[in-house]
Amino acid sequence: MAMDLTRRSALRGMLNGAAITVGVPLLDAFLDINGEAMAATGSPVPVRFGTWFWGLGVNPNRWFPDKAGPGYDLKPELAPIRPFAHKINILGNFNVMLDGAPNLPHSSGGAAIRTGRALTAERGLPGESFDVAIGDRIGTRTRFRSLEMSAAGDARNSLSGRGGGNLNPSETSASALYQRLFGTGFQDPNSATFVPDPVVMARRSVLSAVGEQRKALVSAVGAADRQKLDQYFTSVRQLENQLAVELTKPEPMPACIVPRAVRERPVNAEIETAVANHALMTDLLVMALACDQTRVFNMMFNNGASSLTRIGSTITHHQLTHEEALDNRLGYQPEASYFLNRIMEAWVYFVGALDRIQEGPRTLLDNTLVFAHSETEFAKFHTIDNIPMMTAGSAGGRVRTGLYVDGQGTPVSRVGLTLQQIMGVSIDTWGTQSMTTGKSIGEIVA
Repeated sequence: MAMDLTRRSALRGMLNGAAITVGVPLLDAFLDINGEAMAATGSPVPVRFGTWFWGLGVNPNRWFPDKAGPGYDLKPELAPIRPFAHKINILGNFNVMLDGAPNLPHSSGGAAIRTGRALTAERGLPGESFDVAIGDRIGTRTRFRSLEMSAAGDARNSLSGRGGGNLNPSETSASALYQRLFGTGFQDPNSATFVPDPVVMARRSVLSAVGEQRKALVSAVGAADRQKLDQYFTSVRQLENQLAVELTKPEPMPACIVPRAVRERPVNAEIETAVANHALMTDLLVMALACDQTRVFNMMFNNGASSLTRIGSTITHHQLTHEEALDNRLGYQPEASYFLNRIMEAWVYFVGALDRIQEGPRTLLDNTLVFAHSETEFAKFHTIDNIPMMTAGSAGGRVRTGLYVDGQGTPVSRVGLTLQQIMGVSIDTWGTQSMTTGKSIGEIVA
């Protein structure tokens, strides 16, 4: 008989008509993979997974370290991560294999990283993104299976989805994100009282009532429609699971502090606005994780063909990468590089916000695995080999950190395979055609 074990587990039975309870000692099953105790509530501290995306790559000679392994050197454009370098891995020299498909500028790279497949259409994803597979593994016991956010204010700015051209839309407003997370329907896990929402109860009853009709519909249609219905009903099943979570009193979360409401503020492509919006969204996401509202997230700082501008300018980040001349003295494009510097500062803010929350002997960052990446290496030429990538956090001790890993030209799909395996997805190979791989990145697996 399977048991749901926590430190509050006890053996219960009857003896001569009387109920008895027998406690159990501190078992290995009550500890994490490093032998450390679980949360004070008796439940394991959850491990989270997320992605963080920025568009238009880097100046490779000013970003990638020269030295592989631990203690990597920090070039000027990577220097902002210095306070957290021991918790961040740099991944370089992993390549996108297109197998004859065109290199669709600012689209092919990101989609290939997320799905292990070459993109053949301008929009959408060619297959399921790995964050969705991870969400199916760890995101079913929280109110939100995943959260998607776009600091630059574009709901279509997303690299998350089940394929078929569909994307999970991003939240664009910090105020709307606050209302979604902490407005109607939020149950404070540290509150002494819990009252199930009758609206949620009614919605779940309605969904449960159509089970037999669903089976009849599936049996009445052809194979192509069955595939479409399978994707649709997978989403419905996820909704049922999320509703069930909302009808269950949440476990106390000591790090959870309900944030103050966020006022509506401008949302546009000005870099100053995007930085402020990103900071607000980051702070809300951190508390959503600490309050166990979700365990999976996708933060998009800007879009691939970055439409960011500076206040008072109509020239976009994207235009600058193609039209600004290389400064012969500096060896790079200073105006375009300004945006990269601000993006790296935003990434450090994100990592730092996670690291400030203490969860037992670790921080929220330590109990999370964040994968950050761009969609191109050098934007001026749309290069999609050696796309800059990073991981932050150790997933509760599952990941070694502080390393620069040189992929030596191997498929970028090795990254997605490794991330899924670390997060418990049962998978031996991943990717298609030339990006099919069964070789994980052993250097970062603890």
